[in-house]
Amino acid sequence: MALGIAVLRLTVLRPELVPVSVQEVEVGRVEDTVVNSRAGTVQSRRRSGMSPGLAGLVREIPVRKGARVKAGEVLLRLDDREYQAQVQLAERGLEAARAVAEQARAEARHAQRQAQRAQKLAQDEVVSENTLEFDRTRALTTQAAAGAAEARVREAEAALEVARATLAKAVITAPFDGVVLEVTTEVGEWISPSPPGVFIPPVVDLIDPTALYVSAPIDEADVARLRVGLPVRITLDAFRGQSFAGQVTYLSSFVETRQEQNRTLRVEAEFGATALPANILPGLSADLEVILDARAEAVRIPTYALLENDRVLVVQGGRLVEQRVVTGLQNWSYTEIASGLSAGAQVVISLDRPEVKAGARVEVAPEARR
Repeated sequence: MALGIAVLRLTVLRPELVPVSVQEVEVGRVEDTVVNSRAGTVQSRRRSGMSPGLAGLVREIPVRKGARVKAGEVLLRLDDREYQAQVQLAERGLEAARAVAEQARAEARHAQRQAQRAQKLAQDEVVSENTLEFDRTRALTTQAAAGAAEARVREAEAALEVARATLAKAVITAPFDGVVLEVTTEVGEWISPSPPGVFIPPVVDLIDPTALYVSAPIDEADVARLRVGLPVRITLDAFRGQSFAGQVTYLSSFVETRQEQNRTLRVEAEFGATALPANILPGLSADLEVILDARAEAVRIPTYALLENDRVLVVQGGRLVEQRVVTGLQNWSYTEIASGLSAGAQVVISLDRPEVKAGARVEVAPEARR
């Protein structure tokens, strides 16, 4: 009878083993990180929306949307015949002013010599005081006329510079190497600059795809832990499985977004010095993971293996045993174990079933080990 009861306990009445997945405690890198609260955006530090500084008829558009251009390359040219004529008119005016000034200087020199001769003759009483006074007055008058003529030369030079500057506005050139994002006019159209207080979209939009950075919102609760210069890991939806190193370059000094109880501040991070893929473009969505601290040789477990109040379940002798631990650095992937576990221990990571609890008899399938 006793033998039968023992057999029943070992067969029919034996508790069913709970299958679990485990992972060995290992030594590796653990980081303390902060991530953005909503998706950020790739932007460029150099972007220029350009329009001519004067009204005119579009004569030439050498580039189109998507074209890569070099600094100084012509992007758009207006019909500038009127402005060229104004430059030529200013040049002729300058030539005339210089000729008048040269004539005035010659007359002033002649009058000065005449006055000096009259001075000597007056000393010998050859000429009268009236004649001497007349020659002196004429010398002063011609000298003043020469000064006025010199001033008109400078005025004509300034007028020529104005005409040349106006002519230069008829041509838009690239201020830096970049990619043309948009051209909003066509050859033969009449365009005008924006009047004060009225916004008119630029006719050429140019961006530098190499001066990239990521702007992202960070929850106000994490801002006190951030500072400029911290390393970041940048990920983009368009490049799944890849990450790009960078560093924090800007922290907003005020709350920029308010949604109900949520407050966020803007953080900017630049990509590192490594060459970026050519198709990382401004406007792509991106995420920032700011690395606050890191430890390369830390005893670690997957963060999702950690229960409330810093507890884990470990497999010992075919049963689950609850173990309290002291944690250190932590992120979404890994948590550092400062004490309570050693490398090689098996912690349970399949915690989504109620039967997985301390005291349960378990089995660990070979494919469930990680």
